[in-house]
Amino acid sequence: MFGFGTPELLIIGFIVVMVFGVGKLPEIGNSLGKTISNFRKAADGKDVVELNPKKEG
Repeated sequence: MFGFGTPELLIIGFIVVMVFGVGKLPEIGNSLGKTISNFRKAADGKDVVELNPKKEG
């Protein structure tokens, strides 16, 4: 698709780790997952979209 191979993905992953740090990666992944979930709900035409998800834990 974009011509990304294993070396390119490793370089991108290394840059992300350097910018955000290892401690922030789970938080970023969680936020990205909730964003995708809310986008899918909105695309399906469901009325309720979670703008401010509740904190778990």
